[in-house]
Formats: sequence, structure tokens, C-alpha cells
Amino acid sequence: MVDLVQLNNQDSPVLFETATATNGSLIGIATLNSPKSLNALNFDMIKLLEPQLKAWADDDDIAMVMLKGAGDKAFCAGGDVVSLHTAMSSNEPNSLIESFFTQEYQLDYLIHCYEKPFLVWGNGIVMGGGLGLMAGASHRVVTETSRIAMPELTIGLYPDVGGSYFLHRMPEHVGLFLGLTAASINCEDAMFVSLADHFVHSEKYDLLLEQLVTTKWGKTASLNHEKLTGLLNELDQLSGRLPKGNVKANLSVIQKLGDFTSLKEKVDYILNLETEDKWLTRAQKALKHGCPLSCELVARQLENSKGKSLGECFQMELDMSVRCGEVGEFQEGIRALLIDKDGNPNWQYKAIEQIPSDIIDSFFNSRWDEKSHPLKQLTQG
Repeated sequence: MVDLVQLNNQDSPVLFETATATNGSLIGIATLNSPKSLNALNFDMIKLLEPQLKAWADDDDIAMVMLKGAGDKAFCAGGDVVSLHTAMSSNEPNSLIESFFTQEYQLDYLIHCYEKPFLVWGNGIVMGGGLGLMAGASHRVVTETSRIAMPELTIGLYPDVGGSYFLHRMPEHVGLFLGLTAASINCEDAMFVSLADHFVHSEKYDLLLEQLVTTKWGKTASLNHEKLTGLLNELDQLSGRLPKGNVKANLSVIQKLGDFTSLKEKVDYILNLETEDKWLTRAQKALKHGCPLSCELVARQLENSKGKSLGECFQMELDMSVRCGEVGEFQEGIRALLIDKDGNPNWQYKAIEQIPSDIIDSFFNSRWDEKSHPLKQLTQG
């Protein structure tokens, strides 16, 4: 049993603890602490996480950091968009929406750029904002229960939280397919599409902790990275075979998206697939009932972000997300799924061909210049 030292109140939205390794080094452990909401990432969590992660980054005694979710069901099921719906329902939604997404993307960027080893225990549901936290970690661990998705299509948003950056790192056309269909992927899929680095069976968590505290951590970040990788590779070997995924098995179907030029042709191709594969039929259903504007946004997002740096991607996404707060589809999607829960969103634009090009363009025209952009520091040397 590993002794943990609690650093804040046990009822805090994020619980901070340290474990002491046998050589005296410390391991910082942050736990998203809202299991009833499946650890949905809210403003309070973001405001707690960023300063603590920065403090640990600057603390020479901290050898590595781990981020996990409370309970067994989820690491993090996404961002707390219900609070954003309240803001959008008022007359002046932009300030809260801008603040939320600005701080969320700053936190995601911090994790991407963290010098010390950063382990995310991606057990259970990892969706939307949860994937934003996990994608940038140096050591992304999935388990047999991991269920990962970018389901923003269902609420009139798009794959944000760095999706503009990490969707490009997947096999060709897979990022677009996942964005268009909100398709759920498992641990094997996550490894295949470069969203995870290690598979560790959930029952091995206590063993993971024990091995973390018996590791002889040093003061050099690069060597500590190697030590954590070696430790996780050993646990990989002890965890057995991964549950079979769906992306690799359907890769040839997905990659035929490249045969089509227009978004409408690509969408029609997915919708008209004749298949008995349950994963593909669920993807078709999600696309059919999803937001047409979101389809346009993910396609243009991927087109516009080619070659962009991580910081530039987050800057672009902030423009897009604030605009989503104005157009109306985002508000309606949250209402249908999470407020009234009628599952029947009344989209303004019923089909992608009905969406005026100037509406789509408006998501990619920045409201800020380089000097005034809230995320300007992400691209400054």
C-alpha cells in the first residue's frame, strides 16, 4: 500500500496528493474529483490544475506527475458544457465562453509542453475535453475499459482541445472520419491512431503506484522519462492482449474517403455504406443525426490547420469556439442532449449544402490580431 500525502481538501474538484519514492523523490498525483459527472472538466477544475501543475514543474523534488479521474467509470467525459449553455442563453455569452476555452486550451498546452514525465491514466470514458487533457501527456495509458471519442458533432461543436493538431497524426483520413461520426474507439484503436502509448490492465493500477515509488528517480527529466517508459513497458507485458479494436479492421473503408473531393460526397459515402459492422452502423447513425455545421467545421478545421504549430492550432480553435457560442447550433445541441434530453436537436442548417459559405468563413476570421489574441503567448518564443 502506497502512502499518499493529501495537499488539499478531499472535497475539492481536483484532489492533489504526493507519493514519496524510496529515494525521497516525490510523485505529484492530481485526481479529477467529480465521479457523479464522470469527472466532466469544469472551470473550477481548470483553475486549480494549471497553477498546481506549474508549481510541480518548478519543484525540484517532484520527479513526475500523474493525472487521473475519480471512480472507475471515467477519466473525464468532456467539458462542462451545461454551464456554457447557461451563458449562451443570456444576452452576453462571449465573456464566459471566451474565458472557459482560453483557460482550457492554456491547460492543454501546458500538458503538451510539460518537461517532466506526465502520465495520464486514461481509464474508462475519455471524451472531448478529457481527450484534450490526455492527448498532450508524455505517457498516455489506456486500459481495457477505455472508451475514447470526440463526440462534438452531437452538440454542434467540433473536435477542439487540440484536435486540429492531433487528428493530423492519425492514419490518413481517420481524423476526419472520427470527427464526422463521433465514433467511439477502444484501447487498441487509441494505440493505433497515436492517442495512447501504453496498455495497462486496470487491475494493475496499484502495482503501477507501487512501482512508481520504488523507482530511483533522478533530477534529469529526460532520464526520468526513460525510467517511466521502461516501467510502463513492463506493465504492458503483464497486461495481456488488448481487446480488439475497430479502426484498423475498417481502415480500408475509412481511407476510401480520399476518393472524394467534396465534403458532401464524403458524407454521402459514409451514410450509404452497406455494412453489417456494428461500429460502422453506429458511426452512420451519429453522422445522420449530427450537426451539419459541425461537419463543415471539422473538414475546414483540418484543412486550415495543416502545417500549423500546436500554439497556432489552439489560437485558431479559440476563434472557432467563441464563434460557436454565437451561431446557435452549439446552444441547441447542448439543449437537446443535456438540458431537455429530448435527443431531437432542431438545427438551423438541416444539410451541409444549406450552409452559406460566409457563415463557415466567419469561424476562421480571427476577431483578434496577433498582439491582442488571448492565447498570443502560445506562439511567442
